[in-house]
Amino acid sequence: MNTISPPARLDLPAIQALAAGDMAAIDALIRDRLASDVVLINQVAEHIVSAGGKRLRPMLVMLAGRATGTIGAEHHQLAAIVEFIHTSTLLHDDVVDESDLRRGRSTANAIWGNAASVLVGDFLYSRSFQLMVELDRMPVMRILADTTNRIAEGEVLQLLHVRNPDTDEAAYLNVIERKTAVLFAAGTRLGALASGADEVTQQALYDYGMQLGYAFQIADDVLDYSGDADALGKNLGDDLAEGKATLPLIHAMAQATPEVQARLREAIETGNIDALPDVLAAIDAAGSLDYSRARAFEYAEAAERALAGLGDNDAVAALRGLARYAVERGH
Repeated sequence: MNTISPPARLDLPAIQALAAGDMAAIDALIRDRLASDVVLINQVAEHIVSAGGKRLRPMLVMLAGRATGTIGAEHHQLAAIVEFIHTSTLLHDDVVDESDLRRGRSTANAIWGNAASVLVGDFLYSRSFQLMVELDRMPVMRILADTTNRIAEGEVLQLLHVRNPDTDEAAYLNVIERKTAVLFAAGTRLGALASGADEVTQQALYDYGMQLGYAFQIADDVLDYSGDADALGKNLGDDLAEGKATLPLIHAMAQATPEVQARLREAIETGNIDALPDVLAAIDAAGSLDYSRARAFEYAEAAERALAGLGDNDAVAALRGLARYAVERGH
């Protein structure tokens, strides 16, 4: 009997090895274009860029480019632009959230203060637009201008839901779309665009990036209630302390008794981290982590399905692998 082999899917080390040369070139470009004659800009920007992270967004630009054609200097510049936009949002987020820890290190705002973090974030945004204009391609500028505008809307939308116990799953997903998924989707679309892919293929990569963004953020929010603090590089329960109702807590609220609901509402409204044991108990009783993981897997599977029309090569296998990694990682 003939059996159909499942599509190839690379694991994270194999993906990183595949992208290593391009990622080294992107890192060099990022550091070169970070440079400013204003010393404080260099200090703050270097602090957050050197904090590491997986460089997932620029990697997606490269893999989408390789999945649909060949890689050139334009891909590296697009990847740097996407990373600058992401990094600027991190600086702004940490100020808004009053965070003091990211990736296991003190945040820029904890070291230099809120004003410096906001202003250097603005520098990174404007530097990304300088890089964008250098490419002198209207489709690129349109995609990135629309994306940064959507991200800004997402930031404000999330602010409206802070300390709001009535935030439901639909509102939560709307924030994820604008804050996280649109930049993933822009990166994968731009990678395909720079490789000369047709509109249908660009849309497929855009759809992949969007679904991956949902999967990644939901999985991230699960880890806030279930991960290892040292591995995560941040404090467990940070979302609760910031008054953010993410999917595990939203689901637990919907399943809870009126008495437990009242306790959860109070925890969200006050950002009371002392209520974390009660919140964890409610999340456990409702099976909310399993529910949230299942939702993340649904989006990861949708991301893989979006790749169905592409040919089979190492980059496509890497994109499939990232969809699986997004929901199986421990940090």
